[in-house]
Amino acid sequence: MTVTDRIDRFAIDPFGADIPGESARLRAFGPVVPVELPGGIPAWAPTGYHTLRDLILDPQVSRDPRLHWKLWPEIGEHPSWGWILGWVGVVNMLSTYGGDHARLRKLVAPSFTHRRTETMRARVEAIAEELLDALDAAGADGGVVDVKAALAQPLPMRIICELFGVPDELVEDTRRLIAAIMDTSDPSPEHATFVQQQIGTVLPALIAHRSEHPGDDLTTELIRVRDEDGDRLSDEELLYTLLLVIGAGFETTVNLIGNAIVALLRHPEQLAAVHTGKIGWEAVVDETLRVHPSIASLPLRFAVRDIVVGDVTIPAGDAIITTYAAAGLDPAHYGADAGTFDAARGAEDHLSFGIGVHRCIGAPLARVEALTALPALFERFPGIRLAVGEDELRQVPSFIAFGWQEVPVRLRA
Repeated sequence: MTVTDRIDRFAIDPFGADIPGESARLRAFGPVVPVELPGGIPAWAPTGYHTLRDLILDPQVSRDPRLHWKLWPEIGEHPSWGWILGWVGVVNMLSTYGGDHARLRKLVAPSFTHRRTETMRARVEAIAEELLDALDAAGADGGVVDVKAALAQPLPMRIICELFGVPDELVEDTRRLIAAIMDTSDPSPEHATFVQQQIGTVLPALIAHRSEHPGDDLTTELIRVRDEDGDRLSDEELLYTLLLVIGAGFETTVNLIGNAIVALLRHPEQLAAVHTGKIGWEAVVDETLRVHPSIASLPLRFAVRDIVVGDVTIPAGDAIITTYAAAGLDPAHYGADAGTFDAARGAEDHLSFGIGVHRCIGAPLARVEALTALPALFERFPGIRLAVGEDELRQVPSFIAFGWQEVPVRLRA
């Protein structure tokens, strides 16, 4: 009996209220499950580590909807599907396949080399120190402060905006645009229209600014490639490459830092082990990415041909979501306690930064930011604690992003 004989499509919660619980429920039905994304979009969800890893590495799994999604021609007939256009209705590394993907990745990769990342370390440290000073002042009276708003969010936002030369007057618009794309709780045509309008306003403004005021930044470099060698980068690819790399470089690191803070405050014995050196900060980052990955599920990939997974066949042309959260919580790979945060576990094989040709090129920079912010925060405020009960923390309204809306703390015991 196949999965489809047992159940209809499982409706994914657009608010992402219980991503671990949802992952466990799906896993009970088999290695890959037919699901329905917000707005009624049909897809398949891998439920385990090895299934997801194999699908990511399979060259017969594409990211290009124009070539390989059988429903692409009719997407305009479904008003409630408009939200997905911010993910698949774009032309960048996230939605291309084969040679097109390799070409676009090659243009961006030099800006995220180990050498360039290391040159930014001092800037990351300086901004983190500045933000911690402001956080210290805000919490001096013992009141509640939101460490996400004060540290986890502005640190990666300022770094990515400096890297791409985003002028001050566009920073808040850029942040609001990325937040709107990540919010999957509203599949209405109005929300989709707003997102598309913002894409068509904020990013062209950035391109226009850097065209008039070139600098030592990635936006200027990509504009130069477009203008001097147009067959390598079109106007459309420039726009959507900026959308992808700015968004990925910001939102994912915000959640990584915020999730790690919450995990350590929920497990003071592990925080104590970190302070004594028994557990390293690298291990904390890896375990955070395993248990609470910044991106829980990423839309969409597409079967180029029929793909057999166990006793289930994913038909050619069907959509697949990349289920990082389900993979990280898979007891078949990480043991019966896979749902428990344990920084001593050794989870460096997690898939949360991707694998193979689609591995996140910004992963080294995200690590530098997290490995700067986390030690600095806990060394400066050894008495820091959550200011609300664990069940009062609110997940961001998304099945894609996996993070907290706020992280309220008191800085001193």
